[in-house]
Amino acid sequence: MSNGNYLYYGVREFAMTAIVNGMVLHGGVKPYAGTFLTFLDYARNAVRLAALMEIPSIFIYSHDSIGVGEDGPTHQPIEHLTSLRSTPGLETWRPCDTVETAVSWKAALLNKKNPTAVILSRQSLKAQDRNQEQKSDIEKGGYILHDSEKKPDLVIISTGSELGAVIDAVQSLGPEKNIRVVSMPCTERFDQQTKAYKEKVLGKGIRRLAVEASYDDWWIKYVGLEGQVVGMSEFGESAPGSDLQKHYGFDKENLIKVIDSLL
Repeated sequence: MSNGNYLYYGVREFAMTAIVNGMVLHGGVKPYAGTFLTFLDYARNAVRLAALMEIPSIFIYSHDSIGVGEDGPTHQPIEHLTSLRSTPGLETWRPCDTVETAVSWKAALLNKKNPTAVILSRQSLKAQDRNQEQKSDIEKGGYILHDSEKKPDLVIISTGSELGAVIDAVQSLGPEKNIRVVSMPCTERFDQQTKAYKEKVLGKGIRRLAVEASYDDWWIKYVGLEGQVVGMSEFGESAPGSDLQKHYGFDKENLIKVIDSLL
């Protein structure tokens, strides 16, 4: 323990998560547990029990993608976001910058019934510009971060560290391309919104593209059979994070090609 604020568990992810659940059940404190996202595998049963027992624990998972870099595939999460999002009663947030991180932390603190997982990157991320309405809509789990002046011909859904590259790609294509970018930090929250709000954000009869450095099947329910996903369907490699992002197609140049092919 250090200054009474932190407990050092060592390489004991399951024990750490179970102890946090117990502390929440006891009451009097609002604890959170933190580790690399790939080590969720060691803690999985305690996370599942938190959801099953409706324990409002908070789980912070960092190093959330191939952006981890040279540590290689043992430390690069692929299927873990899908595992978390598929757990009933668990809210999973993957923010793209400090503003979304603050909203996700507030949501975790205010959640009195269910556990919350907040997924963070290793690398630093660029802050995104928003108006007040966009800031308010973050808590809905998904919102329009960038929109075209005319009706969009393509809707791009993204989260976390990939969203910045998506915005860069769209801005490079120029305003003559009618593209909407949707940030969806929490799919569970978005799914709970009204049909009218979801249609307002995703549109109707518009082709969709999802971009996230995680297992790609998850996004099919949002993009549909006519849509496309830039995601991960295999384990990563050991290399600098920026090299891996380019190798797997998450760099601005490849995203521009993919977007152009869908317009």
